[in-house]
Parts: sequence; C-alpha cells; structure tokens
Amino acid sequence: MDAQLRIERALDAALRLGESTAAPPRLVAATRHAVFPGGARIRPKLCLAVAWACGDDAPTVSDAAAVAIELMHCASLVHDDLPCFDDAAMRRGQASVHAAFGERLAVLTGDALIVLAFRTLAAVGGAHAERLIGLCETVAAGVGAPDGIVAGQAWECEAKADLATYQRAKTGALFAAATAAGAQAAGHDAASWRALGDWLGEAYQVADDIRDVMADPAWLGKPTGRDETLDRMSSARALGLPGAVAHFDRLLASAIESIPDCRGAAALRALVHAESERLVPKAWVGRIREQAAQFAPAGS
Repeated sequence: MDAQLRIERALDAALRLGESTAAPPRLVAATRHAVFPGGARIRPKLCLAVAWACGDDAPTVSDAAAVAIELMHCASLVHDDLPCFDDAAMRRGQASVHAAFGERLAVLTGDALIVLAFRTLAAVGGAHAERLIGLCETVAAGVGAPDGIVAGQAWECEAKADLATYQRAKTGALFAAATAAGAQAAGHDAASWRALGDWLGEAYQVADDIRDVMADPAWLGKPTGRDETLDRMSSARALGLPGAVAHFDRLLASAIESIPDCRGAAALRALVHAESERLVPKAWVGRIREQAAQFAPAGS
C-alpha cells in the first residue's frame, strides 16, 4: 500500500477512537480540522520508511507509531498558532483551528490530540506489548521537557537561548522520535536511527526559517515573515540567507551519511533528496546566491 494512503487511513481510524454521538460535536470537528487535510506527512512517512527498512514485521504497530508522531505534530501546530504564540490565522492552506473554532476549543483540540496519540499506541499494545514501553518513552521524550517540542516552544519564552538548542528541541526532537519509533515498532534498536532524525529535524527547522523569508504565504499555506515580526530566533536572521542555505545543505548531507546500511537505504536517501527540493527549491537557492553575489564587496 502507498505510504500516504496508509497514513491517511490510519489517522482516520485513530480519530474515530475519540468520536461518538456523545462527544461535543465542535470538538470532533475541530480535531478533524487540525489533522485533515494534512501537510507533507514527512514525520509519519519517515517513521514508516525506517520500520520498512527494519523489516516492518508488525504493521499495525508501525502504523500506530507513525500516527502517534503525526498527532503530536498536529497538536503542536494547533498550539503554535494560538494568539499567545504566533497568532496565525492560516495553517496548511485553511483557517487555523483557533481562527475557525475559537481559542478555547483550539487549546482543547491540541490537548485531545496529545492524549489520542498515546491512546493509539495503547490500542495496539496487546500484540507486541514488549515494544510499547519503548515507543511510549520515545514519543513522550520527543514532545515533553527537557528536550522535546514543548521545551522548544518554551525557549521562545526565555530572554536568551542558544539557536541550535532551540531548533533541536522545537523541530529536531520529533524527527528523532519518528526514526527511533520506526525502528522500535519493527523490533529493532532505536539508537542507530536517531542520528538520521536529529540531522533531518535540524535541517527542517533551517528550511522553515528560509521559507519564512522566501515563500509566498499562499503557496506555503501559512503566514510568512513571522520570525522578523515576532523578533524570534532563526537561522536566516543569524546566518543570512546564503549562510542558512549552506547550513541546510550540510545538515542534509549529514542526514544521508547517517543512514545505516539496510535494505531501505536507497529509498531513504531518495526521500531525503526529494524533501530537500520541496523544502528549499533550487530556484530559490539560485536567487539567493545571485543576490549575495550582487551585493558582495568587489574582489571578495
């Protein structure tokens, strides 16, 4: 089955766990609005790709791991868009949850998605209970303190923070959880797969910083220029666009190099290359380099 279709079906099944005629209808609608339509679904795709590379001997467990990672990501987006953070009116090409359903329901929707992520894992624990403990710990570590996405968001509330630490927590932690969970779901050791997630996660945050400057909001599906507006740390602001692009390239090269020797290595490398072009198109890189050359001092 195509990975995208597999993920969408598994997400729909997971959301049905929290739906019934007795549930608050607007909460049900807001939860579906937060998850569908999805973005690139790169985190669950990465989780499934690693599971497949490790044998994927328990597809229901792999699906649950991928869904848990994606639900946590969706929850973080719902909370990130709130007025107290980014105050974003758009997400994935449609109204953000707080814009469509109000701030109170947006908070509750994010909370509900976090709980549903763990409920999804618990629902398949009977078949491979020995894998469930590790999976729950991996997902929780990727989200909570001290190094997960909650910590990444919290660094924005501090007067001073290290950019690399902030980016690893805000974005890298859930990518590392995705690769580790994919291995664990297939009964393999997570340690050898974490580096791939770490490198990719940092690359994604750098790409997001570049896109915040370069992208058209209609194409991106969310507001741009937020880092500058909110005086927020970013690679583009710290390194300049040419420096951020060079850093992005180095991170992706490290991600590819970190892929363990396995039956899925070629597919994983292809996935990383495809994401590189999607995130920072070559046309952007050419424009950035042309502008840098135009304003460079003579003889440099």
